[in-house]
Amino acid sequence: MANQATQTFLDQVQQAAQTYADSLAASAGSAAHAASGGAIDPFVFQLALFALAVFVGYYVVWQVTPALHTPLMSVTNAISSVVVVGALLSIGVDASTPGDDGPLWARVFGFLALILACVNIFGGFLVTERMLSMYKKKG
Repeated sequence: MANQATQTFLDQVQQAAQTYADSLAASAGSAAHAASGGAIDPFVFQLALFALAVFVGYYVVWQVTPALHTPLMSVTNAISSVVVVGALLSIGVDASTPGDDGPLWARVFGFLALILACVNIFGGFLVTERMLSMYKKKG
């Protein structure tokens, strides 16, 4: 009985989070569409934000000094763990609506995000362990 109540609560939380994320993305794209007088498609705006985030992330990571590498990896692992939670929620999307390809795409992208985040977390732990071993005394 408690398991069913928990599942119902988790379904409500998942639905509320998905609704909030969809409305936030749609409003940002709609705002850009309206601000440009209809010249910018909301999808193009969201794609441009993603590309900008990729470039900014690339330059931020490569400009880090070696002394800050281990703390940065810890933060990256924490962010990746949040991505894992989001990917698991995306993989668990209910596919009961016939003819709707949205849940299939959500599952595919969620699975890819899960794989990449897990590789990132595992690699981060390996690199951090190697960096910390450099500071240990050999004896």
